[in-house]
Amino acid sequence: MRDFLKLRDPAGAHYTVLVLAYIALAYTGGWLALFQANAVVNAVGVIALAHSMLIAAYLLHDCGHNAVFMSAKANAALGKVLNWVTGSCYGRFEDIRYKHMRHHVDNYDPVVWDYRSFLKRHPTLAKVVHAAEWAYIPAVEIMMHTMLVIAPWVIESKRAQRERVLRVLLIRGAILALVLVISPVAFLLYALAQLLLFTALRFMDCYQHNYEVIFNLDDTDTVFPHKGDAAYEQANTYSNLLSHRFPAINLLVLNFCYHNAHHEKPTLGWYRLPELHRTMQPAVEAQTLGFAEQARAFHKHRVSRIYAEEYGADEVKASLKEGRAVGVDALSFLTAF
Repeated sequence: MRDFLKLRDPAGAHYTVLVLAYIALAYTGGWLALFQANAVVNAVGVIALAHSMLIAAYLLHDCGHNAVFMSAKANAALGKVLNWVTGSCYGRFEDIRYKHMRHHVDNYDPVVWDYRSFLKRHPTLAKVVHAAEWAYIPAVEIMMHTMLVIAPWVIESKRAQRERVLRVLLIRGAILALVLVISPVAFLLYALAQLLLFTALRFMDCYQHNYEVIFNLDDTDTVFPHKGDAAYEQANTYSNLLSHRFPAINLLVLNFCYHNAHHEKPTLGWYRLPELHRTMQPAVEAQTLGFAEQARAFHKHRVSRIYAEEYGADEVKASLKEGRAVGVDALSFLTAF
């Protein structure tokens, strides 16, 4: 058991304990707050619940890189628990890890399901999605997470997961149905927390790369021209810090915003990324984005981003400053198809 739980970075054990304790307390406390007859407590609960799920998602991401424990099995065990916390447990941790490793190794964003073509074939649904995205409802991400449930029935490579998805649907559905019966308000507030989670994840994802989106995740024979090209990887990766002046603010996303540092050393713990980012100066400065510019572009292009697939040869930092950067939706590592 001691070898099983051996940390990759024993010197950072206190950081790992703290983040796990935060997830447990904020998630539990958030749920309890949703059932209180007080609007202020409810609001705090929604924020705590959404943020605990966000931190759980980013720690799950670290588990996918075997950055928490030395043992791949230990990382997978923790990753599976965190996958339930995020609510994305209809998809397997193993699939999340596989897709994300393809992203790192191939230097592309490989997917299976082309939701853009799907919307073009269903114009009425497309209008609903357009209206929702205009109103800041992450409709594309809702579609992607819905697909986690139905993927085994529409994607051939997921066919063997039908029984597993039905079990998860039964367990999670029963829990949510119980919540709905006890308190419809709590149920709606949990749904709001999930929407906040989707929005935060897509905000961080949509400007971190200049990669091409390709629809061949299940094709193992494809030749990728930039596979293993570290120079290309760094040149097309961007660090979207929440704050340059106050680095502690970046802990709100578990330092996921130090993305060039993460791609430089994927197995490095989240608490070591700011230091690595500093050592990568001054070169990484050209890849570091401003929060205000990203927020403006995220708002401005929220509808046009629905059909965006890549930037092409456009330089993201310059296009953000000029307000041209559209970004890409549906890149979450939680939706592995």
